[in-house]
Amino acid sequence: MAVANQIITENKIVINWVNEIAELCQPDKIYYCDGSEEEKQKLTEEAVHLGEVEYLNQEKLPGCLYSRSDINDVARTEHLTYICTRKKEDAGPTNNWLDPQQAYQKLHDTLRGSMKGRTLYVVPFIMGPAGSPISKIGIELTDSVYVVLNMRIMTRMGKIAFDQLGDSDDFTRCIHGKVKLDINHRAIAHFPEDNTIISVNTAYGGNALLGKKCLALRIGSFLGKTQDWMAEHMLIIGIETPKGDIHYITAAFPSQCGKTNLAMLVPPAPLKKLGYKVWTVGDDIAWLKIGPDGRLWAINPENGFFGVAPGTSMKSNPNALKTIQKNTIFTNVLKTPEGTVWWEGLDGDPPKEGTNWKGEPWTPASKDKGAHPNSRFTAPVEQCPSVSPEFENPKGVPISAMIFGGRRAKVAPLVYETFNWERGVYAGATMASETTSAATGQVGVVRRDPMAMLPFMGYHVGDYWRHWLNMGKKIKHAPKIFHVNWFRKNEKGDFIWPGFGENLRALLWVIERCQGKGQAQETPIGYVPTANALNTEGLDLSKADLESLLSVDSAEWQEELKGQVEFFDKVGDRCPKEIREIHASLTKSFA
Repeated sequence: MAVANQIITENKIVINWVNEIAELCQPDKIYYCDGSEEEKQKLTEEAVHLGEVEYLNQEKLPGCLYSRSDINDVARTEHLTYICTRKKEDAGPTNNWLDPQQAYQKLHDTLRGSMKGRTLYVVPFIMGPAGSPISKIGIELTDSVYVVLNMRIMTRMGKIAFDQLGDSDDFTRCIHGKVKLDINHRAIAHFPEDNTIISVNTAYGGNALLGKKCLALRIGSFLGKTQDWMAEHMLIIGIETPKGDIHYITAAFPSQCGKTNLAMLVPPAPLKKLGYKVWTVGDDIAWLKIGPDGRLWAINPENGFFGVAPGTSMKSNPNALKTIQKNTIFTNVLKTPEGTVWWEGLDGDPPKEGTNWKGEPWTPASKDKGAHPNSRFTAPVEQCPSVSPEFENPKGVPISAMIFGGRRAKVAPLVYETFNWERGVYAGATMASETTSAATGQVGVVRRDPMAMLPFMGYHVGDYWRHWLNMGKKIKHAPKIFHVNWFRKNEKGDFIWPGFGENLRALLWVIERCQGKGQAQETPIGYVPTANALNTEGLDLSKADLESLLSVDSAEWQEELKGQVEFFDKVGDRCPKEIREIHASLTKSFA
């Protein structure tokens, strides 16, 4: 097979590996991506020709593209996502495991000859700012132009990555093949001990953009354990006070808890008037490393947003909506006759007609939704109005506080500070969200999602908790750890806290606590704000509501602690003894 352009690296390890995979997949040609603007235009036209993307209205949405994926390939397929460690027990009870040798054999058989008539694209990329001591190199081999165009946005892609790699072999090997998009033979396999990822029979972003969850979290978490750093499913924001000080916070939330909205938060009018600002460093993933000063420093390894479109509006996330007005790839949303896009939850009236995510005619009277609930936008971080001036700083930003949160109708107060790092790890390990049954209107299952990493840990969950505990002993000036819950309800079932931009009010108390200020009362779970510690100016919040938001009820916590034990038992004998000891102490406190 011919190389379609100049090979832009002299790294023999890379070239030999590319040729080896090409020999397996049998593409018509190999193309090395350089990341240039000329290349972007060329590949876009190629993708349009192949039918992988369509141009949107270039006057209304300049540089924007539309894509519609296969109907059975619209989300992460977690049951087909595997951790392939040599010992099954190292994958742990929360991951699907495959024997590495058998997995390689099966996946190579699937890939064999699968790229005939196609091009194999070599996509070198950096996760994190170029030159950062925290960043990593990956190389993805793919037969999807859609993937290449998305990787251009989501990473620092092209020659810049080969320049940083030099002649080293320290890169994550990422292999992706569309094959036949057959869900019955789909697999997203991670080989943490080999720093390798193979994904077949899928083209959905979470399964195919291998720099994202696959490298940045599953492989990243394993590398972090072995190299003394942390890869976490966390947003990163900077909160600037009226004095000009900026305090950086990371926060982890399960899905449907407002993570992206918080990452791009717009201060409410009273706080904006006082001079508070919020800066976006990242909306999804944080890589954290101990700096020379003994503090924990964080980078966002990504260069773009891969956000859920439905529900994004000027009310919920104005900065996101402003970000996606140009140079954005929209996937599985509704396309209007004017060549614009729409989804459920967008401001204004729905269009009178359009083409839905399945490619079918659609009107507001249609039974099916116009946009798939997991439809996406891929947009450059640099276009976000609130992007932090420190976004490209190779050192990252110093972290003052780490936050865990979940969706709980009761139990967890609006915000509390844990007593120490170990108690903070416990709060993260026992994170949970509640599901609600639409049929009965009753609160359903409490789902445990430790550190919001349940689908993304690249190794045993108990060893992951142990790594967190070990890191706490190594960080000289560790961030304080907090827990928040924006979703407490009253007896009528209504949310008490207004949420969205108002969440900044709780974060300001977090910052005060990091400065040794902020009034609080001690409870068994940690320090909870006193009723007058929060700035509630302009809020329609009664004293009773505020007291309810900040309450810690013994009976509720007794039930909560019983539920936590079930998950600890699932984790098994690798559950750190410190976690069990804290649980026993809390049980005694609430007895």
